[in-house]
Amino acid sequence: MEAVVVNRSNSIAKLYLLCAVALLLFSPGAYAQQSAGAQKQTEVYGQKIHYLEVGSGGPNVILLHGLGADSSSWALTAPALADRFHVYAPDQIGFGQSDKPKINYRVGTMVDFLYGFMKQLNIDRATLVGNSLGGWIALAFALAHPDRVQKIVLVDSAGISDERLSLSAPELLRRLNPSTLAGTREALQNIVYDTQMITDQVVENFFVARLKKGDSYTIDKFLESVLRGEDFLDGKLSAIRAPTLIIWGREDKLTPLTMGEQFAREIKGAELVVFDKCGHIPQIEKPAQFNAALLKFLSQSAASN
Repeated sequence: MEAVVVNRSNSIAKLYLLCAVALLLFSPGAYAQQSAGAQKQTEVYGQKIHYLEVGSGGPNVILLHGLGADSSSWALTAPALADRFHVYAPDQIGFGQSDKPKINYRVGTMVDFLYGFMKQLNIDRATLVGNSLGGWIALAFALAHPDRVQKIVLVDSAGISDERLSLSAPELLRRLNPSTLAGTREALQNIVYDTQMITDQVVENFFVARLKKGDSYTIDKFLESVLRGEDFLDGKLSAIRAPTLIIWGREDKLTPLTMGEQFAREIKGAELVVFDKCGHIPQIEKPAQFNAALLKFLSQSAASN
């Protein structure tokens, strides 16, 4: 993995920044105790998929986490939706408590497993809410299965290229693959606006989680897929027909606001909401503001469908 990064410069820099949430997001499960709902599992294409389910009535909402994260990244979101929506937050194939088969992971793989997940649980249509890689998957799914998507919410999404992303490979390795507690602290501070969120306990939790992670194969294969140029959405966004809300942190260093603005320009009728003093993970950095914007959009969806 590191040898590949050292031999490529700007293209790998862009790749790492698009996928940085996988390496920097607070440790998987860090917010799990705050989730209210049933932890369940189902089988999709012979593989176990773990998921959180809350609510039992109203329109379906599926929350899609970023690369290297898991369903706990939505622990501050799912309970806020439970009274009015039927919410599912899966650990996507290869991550969290779901199975991690040795397959050739790419965005298309995630799309296929999302389709299988919805089919297995008899979810005909849903609003897809995706952070970072999760937003990329939501858009790719909407292009492949437009009849299954009610609305889309992109949260600091990946999926398109941006020439502004240009850190050198050695600098990215230092920032995104820390081997010490001090390096881990610095890496985490690059993902949020308010660095006071990065307490000693958060740093320690993340450092320990990095040692225990079992998703390195998944991440490696995904990055190889991106290097091959697979599944990018450049030139395809005008085909999106689902009503789309775009939520972005103004101070996002990983997927900059220019990308959110590009999504808003190219997706017909898309609405862009920007949170000040916020980085790459608005659902964690600004949970009250995020939930209010999300509920407003989802309620409009419920009223019109």
